[in-house]
Order: sequence, then C-alpha cells, then structure tokens
Amino acid sequence: MTENSRLKFKMEQLGLTQRELALAVNDHLRAAGEHDTVSERTVRTWLTGRSTWPRKAKRRALEGVFRCPVEELGFTPPPSNARPKEGPHVFRRTFISSSVGVAASPLIGSRRLTVGAPDVARLRERLDALTALDDQRGGHLELEEATLQGAREALELQKGSASQRIRLRLFSLAASYTTNAAWSCIDARQLDRAQVHLNEALRLAGMAQDSIAQVQVWNATAMLAHQRRDHGGAVAAAQAAQALGATRRDPMVASLAHARTALGHSNLRDGTAALRSLRYAESALLKAKPEPRPSWMQFYGVAELHALTAIVLDRLGEHPAAEAASYRALSALPQHFRRNRALATARLAFSQLHQGEVEQACATTEGVFSLMEGTPLPARMRSLLGDFYRDLLTLAPDASTARAWGDRYRSEWSTT
Repeated sequence: MTENSRLKFKMEQLGLTQRELALAVNDHLRAAGEHDTVSERTVRTWLTGRSTWPRKAKRRALEGVFRCPVEELGFTPPPSNARPKEGPHVFRRTFISSSVGVAASPLIGSRRLTVGAPDVARLRERLDALTALDDQRGGHLELEEATLQGAREALELQKGSASQRIRLRLFSLAASYTTNAAWSCIDARQLDRAQVHLNEALRLAGMAQDSIAQVQVWNATAMLAHQRRDHGGAVAAAQAAQALGATRRDPMVASLAHARTALGHSNLRDGTAALRSLRYAESALLKAKPEPRPSWMQFYGVAELHALTAIVLDRLGEHPAAEAASYRALSALPQHFRRNRALATARLAFSQLHQGEVEQACATTEGVFSLMEGTPLPARMRSLLGDFYRDLLTLAPDASTARAWGDRYRSEWSTT
C-alpha cells in the first residue's frame, strides 16, 4: 500500500482539507443525480492508497473537482478493470459538458463551481500587473476601474465551492484590489471616491482576517488624510497600522507605519515626535530581512524612507538635510519606479527653493517633466508642482526665473 502523493499535492494546490474535499465531491455527486456520498474516511483511504480506483461516479466527481483525469490524481485501475485509453479530446469533451452544466446553473445549492489556489494565483498575478502599471504611470480612471473589476471577480468566486482558506484569500484579494482602486483615486486627486473605496476595503480586510491587508488600507488612509491636510487623521491612521499583527511580525511593515507617523507629526509641526518616529522607522528597516511580500509593499525600502525623510525634514525647516535625503532617495530608487522618482525630484526642488536656490530649484523640476514624458502627470503630482509654483512666487516674486518657469510649465502642470 503506497501513499497517494499526487492526490495530496493536488489538494494542497487547491487548499482543500479532507473534509472540504469530501464536501466538494458530494456536491458533484448530487449535481450528477447520484445518491452515494463520501466522507472524510473515504478521502483518507484515497490518500493512504487503500483505495486505488474509486467507483465510476466518484471518479467523475473527482475529475470535476480537480479538472483533470483521475489518473493524474494518482489513481490506477486494476488490470482487469482498466478503462480504454481516452484521447485528450474525450476528457475535454466530458469536462466541458460537466463544466457548462455547472456554470449555466446558479452558483447555489449543489451545483457550484470549485474554486481553488489556481484561481487565487490568477487574481494575484493581475493585481501585481496593475500595481506595476501604477508605479509607471500613476493613478488614473482606467486603473481604478480595472482594480474594482478584480475585486468584483474575487467576490464572485465566493459563490463557488471553496475551502475556508481559499475564501479568506479571496476576501484578502478583494480588499487589496479595492485599496489599489482607492490609491489610484488618491493619486488622481479624486479624494471622495477614494474614501468610499477605503471604507469597503477595510470591511473586506476584516472579513479576510488579514492584518497585512489592513495595513495596506491604513497606509492608504494616512495618505488620503495627508492629501486632505487632516494631519491628525494621518497620524491616527498610521498608528492604527502600527497596532496590527503584521506590523509586529515584519520590521519592514513596521518601518513603513513609523515613517507615515513621522510625516503626520511633521505636518503638525511636532518635531520631537516626528524625529522619534523616523528613528523608529530607520531602526525597524535595519532589522528587516528579504522575504516575499505583497506587490503593494515593493515600493517601500531604503529609497522610499529617504524620500519620506526628505519631506519630514523640509517640513521641520531642516532644508539642507532634506536636500541630502532627496539625493539619497534618488540614488537608491529603482528606475522602474518612474512616478516615485518624479515625486522625489519635485521634493528635491522644494528643499533647494527653501534654501533660496531659485535657479537650481527651477532647473531641478525639469527632471519631473522628463521622467513623466509620454504620459499625463497624475493629479497629485500636478498639485505638488502647483505648490512649488506658489512657493516660488512667494519667495522670489520678482525673479525672472520664476516668471520664466511659470510661462514654460504652466500648461503642463496645470492641465496635463
């Protein structure tokens, strides 16, 4: 008697326990009009190899659950009972007929599509691709719509037959997709829509029982509060992220939460608290180890901490130190983070302007437009450049450089 390792592997791929496999097989049996059922004990006989060739109805049910011939599940017919070899088209015809019958009926009762790890992986790959698009172009309406569609698909799959583990992953994905939609709105300065998405994302992250998804929501909430100049709310959101289990387990996540807290404190002009939070962020980042993390976390690391440090120091009036931090951020930022490089370049220009280096600051902003050439500037970036122009006119209202900058770039930063 040999253990059925193939069946065990397939179950692990779909995230099915023995009980959940029994329930899924029974669903297919009932859908086929069979009165027979299987139990956890039956599944154990398959896994241990005590049963090497279930009867025909159960074989068909197993094929419906795993979407492959039972031979690929490690089952072998006895020589006297070997079924004729079927070409791939035969199984495909049988499977498609079965699948259409299930898909055509409502996803309720006994006729439910089986959902597993491959479905989760497919949705995760799409989410990663959309995150990469955001890194390149920034937030825009098409990106928001694509992420919301991903969330809807994740929730639609909840109507299928799935293990509890898979259901939680689907809720987590729906939360991440929805948070990405909110982030796209924040970058596009559609702040009211962003709040609606964040409210839904927080609900979904709670249903997923996923603290890293909750950190993602609170991180975006802190960003939204920052855009609305609700600096107390930004601190509160960042501190909510600090209290979560993912933050306690992963120093990288903790570093991000402390950096967001530092930014909020600096906007409240609480220098002592801001610098303390920055020290916490730096200390936590030193403890972080390379490990797989969600794609939304890929933007954060040494470079992003330098970029956030530059903003904090500039807010606190430490303009030379802010300029140095911006240079460090730009030297460490990967090239594919185009939008973030443009933002860091704009922040460098701010620190130079606040030191009275008007011509140098104006020259630096040229890098923003060069980096984003070929795509519209995200509204958040346009707003930042608008702030730069206002500071420029305040600090050097009579400078010909300021007037020339306005004449050259006004159309680009205000309407692009």
